[in-house]
Amino acid sequence: MSPSTLRPATVAVTAGRPPHEPDQPLNVPITMTSTYVATGELEYGRFGNPTWTAFEDALGALEGGRALAFASGMAAVTTLLDLVGQGSSVIAPRHAYNGTVSALADAEARGRLRANLVDITDTDAVVRAMHDDEDCAFLWLESPTNPALEVADIETLSAAARELGIQVVVDNTFATPLLQQPLSLGADIVLHSATKYIAGHSDVLMGALVLTNDEAYDALKARRALAGSTPGPFETWLALRGLRTLHVRLERASANAVELARRLAEHPAVEEVRYPGFGAIVAPVLAGGADAGDFLVRATSLWVHATSLGGVESTFERRRRWKLEPQTIPEGLVRLSVGIEDVEDLWEDLRQALDRIDA
Repeated sequence: MSPSTLRPATVAVTAGRPPHEPDQPLNVPITMTSTYVATGELEYGRFGNPTWTAFEDALGALEGGRALAFASGMAAVTTLLDLVGQGSSVIAPRHAYNGTVSALADAEARGRLRANLVDITDTDAVVRAMHDDEDCAFLWLESPTNPALEVADIETLSAAARELGIQVVVDNTFATPLLQQPLSLGADIVLHSATKYIAGHSDVLMGALVLTNDEAYDALKARRALAGSTPGPFETWLALRGLRTLHVRLERASANAVELARRLAEHPAVEEVRYPGFGAIVAPVLAGGADAGDFLVRATSLWVHATSLGGVESTFERRRRWKLEPQTIPEGLVRLSVGIEDVEDLWEDLRQALDRIDA
């Protein structure tokens, strides 16, 4: 079968494999080296690694572009921002991954760029912001946003940005390439914290960028090598192993999330449930505010109080415990990263805690 005709679940399992030849390993081995024999294509460990190549081939095939692996999601974020010209601006969601917002604020404080934070759900207002800003280099999107779970109209915004010569970056960490492929919607660059759903087992720190423009790819690859923001071979091998099961993990976690969102909406301690209708992140807003949220994360035995997400285990946290979280995020919002456990056990653990909240 032609690779171009394969469905995403099959691509996740098969892409980036060695050729099907006698005595070839089924999996790409971990290449543990910093140094190569000279005069080849690699030369040195910052420039390339066969383990990276296998991971990049697999993720690129899923997203429909060419992938670059990074040491972390933040390494990918800051590498992109390093390419923004002095004095240019970036339009980004007011609710977004805390690390991205912090990186934008840091660059702005140093006079490197200007950050214009917008309500990404107001498509007309975002388009106006792009028209009003002659120095805009990037329209930076998250969809769904972290942690508010707002959804952007990627296709419409990408089309408007293209007319103005603005590059569109989409953080696809929450949706993953199985639920959303931003490049096919007109985006220029896709960003992943591969730490999350791609690797999927809470044991890897990695990031990735995916794009189709060869010139931009070469610039980002060169910047990765110059900054030394490259992943370790072992971490990359683990991320690729995790990617192989993304489809089954996401299917189970998403089914759990749909059911939990429904039940949470019916509980009197819950004021609002934010869920975009896909994916495995659910954000209930508790009627009792910060105190209720803090109680909830202390009162369970299965759910783990942790700041990361996308693993096989269910984790949660009250996001406003972080001082840099926007004030427009409700105090009682608890971000749930729903795992692959039995949904009845997950609900029972949440319910017994919610029942004890004095809303």
